[in-house]
Amino acid sequence: MIVRPFRALRPTREMVSKIAAKPYDVVTEEQAREVAKVNPYTWYKVTRPEIHFDHPVDTLDPQVHVKGKEHMEWLIKNGYMFVEDKPAIYIYQQHWRDHVQTGFFATFSVDEYIENKIKKHELTRKDKEDERVIHFKVVGAQTGPVFLMYKSRPEIDELIMKHASGEPEYDFVDESGVRHIVWVLKDDNEIQKIVDAFKDVDAFYIADGHHRAAASVRTALDLRQENPNYTGEEEFNYFLAAIFPHTQLRILDYNRVVKDLNGLSEEEFMKKVSEKFTITPWDGIYKPERKHTIGMYLSGKWYKLEPKPGTYDENDAIDSLDVSILQKNLLAPILGIENPRTDKRIDFVGGILGIEELQRLVDEGKFKVAFAMYPTSIEDLIKVSDEGKIMPPKSTWFEPKLKSGIVVHLI
Repeated sequence: MIVRPFRALRPTREMVSKIAAKPYDVVTEEQAREVAKVNPYTWYKVTRPEIHFDHPVDTLDPQVHVKGKEHMEWLIKNGYMFVEDKPAIYIYQQHWRDHVQTGFFATFSVDEYIENKIKKHELTRKDKEDERVIHFKVVGAQTGPVFLMYKSRPEIDELIMKHASGEPEYDFVDESGVRHIVWVLKDDNEIQKIVDAFKDVDAFYIADGHHRAAASVRTALDLRQENPNYTGEEEFNYFLAAIFPHTQLRILDYNRVVKDLNGLSEEEFMKKVSEKFTITPWDGIYKPERKHTIGMYLSGKWYKLEPKPGTYDENDAIDSLDVSILQKNLLAPILGIENPRTDKRIDFVGGILGIEELQRLVDEGKFKVAFAMYPTSIEDLIKVSDEGKIMPPKSTWFEPKLKSGIVVHLI
């Protein structure tokens, strides 16, 4: 697999904590506006350029993204950001609660994505892709990293860890309590060791950022058409990502809440659920403790649900996922939620908010029933990706999130 150093556009040490921002797609426009009110430097002014306007705008309009480009140029002009003097790899370590993960920022091959050597597990929406393609082309940069992983190898992991020491270039704690540490690796010999170490790796896997990856590839294909004499070495042939060994990543639960019981009484609902699941009433909050256990909260009470034999195929990468078991045996046939991507009666709650959030949403009457899921495993994600299959929507919630604006790839 190809790992390629690059000359990042990046903040000065003094400005990194002010500029760096969450991925554009995990904050609402209103949240980005609130940050921008108190922080004029925020990278949201690049990745969410609609916040420059005091009226609704169409983010498929290239002129909206011109505002993002102008903000990036303003940061450069005023010396808040600069372009690296030579290609580098950026060792990236995140500390969150009791968890540490160490990887690096680099650029990765568009062609290897096209050849499916960079494997996916999610469907993407064309409208979201379209918006990012316009963004990347107008701004002239990949403004946020894709989140990649590789199957851990001790010799590669150690090679990366060797450089996660000494005086870092950046070391700051963000608004979510995540500590971000970056070391800039410019030594050509050491970079080459990392590049060479990955040459016999078979595949990379997208953990998060499928739309950013797909949009980067579409941007490259567009620019190749516009530049028929391209050599393959142009920056647009590569996309920005941070990559980590799979053993260091953490997937949190991604839970479900539903607004009604599809016309059923609670008694009728429980009877139907009991046909496919063993139901155990639970004292206090029930947080699933292993695969194939699901928590259910209804009318002030928690229950443990365990799927009965015959409700799923343990040998099928998709069918054996807990989110699939719940969808196939309860959400669709009992609650009538055939397409959780589009049905307005269901919502999804990231595990970062805690199991108590599910209880609160039901207790306040916003939803009728909640389902607490055991987190999808990294191994399940790899298995699904290797088989070329697509996970059900909202199967994984990676935490901590990568920051945008720490390093930017100019194309």
